[in-house]
Amino acid sequence: MFKKWSKTPAFIKKIVYKWVWDIPKADKKIFLTFDDGPIPDVTEWVLDVLKEEKINATFFCIGANIEKHQAIFERIKKEGHQTGNHTWNHLNGWNTKTATYIENIQLVAKYLPEQKLFRPPYGKLTLNQGYKIRKLGYKIIMWDVLSYDFDPKTSPEECLNYVISASTNGSIIVFHDSLKAAENMKFALPKVIKHFKKKGYSFGILH
Repeated sequence: MFKKWSKTPAFIKKIVYKWVWDIPKADKKIFLTFDDGPIPDVTEWVLDVLKEEKINATFFCIGANIEKHQAIFERIKKEGHQTGNHTWNHLNGWNTKTATYIENIQLVAKYLPEQKLFRPPYGKLTLNQGYKIRKLGYKIIMWDVLSYDFDPKTSPEECLNYVISASTNGSIIVFHDSLKAAENMKFALPKVIKHFKKKGYSFGILH
């Protein structure tokens, strides 16, 4: 996705309309999501911020990271946040055979036995993969706003501006609780929360 597309264009949402890009009926509510954790320090920092602000979010977790950091994963759930499947080891769907991709998703299911939210790493998923994932009962959760916190060419101030300028009622916003995104995310996240709280927004979790 090009950087100018910090907000997902409407025509893409119309083409792949069975995937969830935003929550259009939300009333002054936005949805914070975090990809790639759980990661020590980074995810814990995010959880501390969310706890202090008394809001909840949705974490799309990598299976291998759940296995390595189960205590952090349990904290995510204990503190009332939603969790979703982000493959076992961050696979790119465009470069992966469908059968292999589905198997990779199912490896994560042992940690998320009742959870049926899925977000493809990189946002890269073939239509056939998407069809089969949905047949397994998953909702495919994409995004309305991409923060670009992971991009080394994006400054912390740009990351903040992308989110604030593009987010509206029902926006699903993507941050990353990963090491490479940490600097930008830690700068932007508290300011995003305070900005939208001041404007009367609440923060929801995905279902």
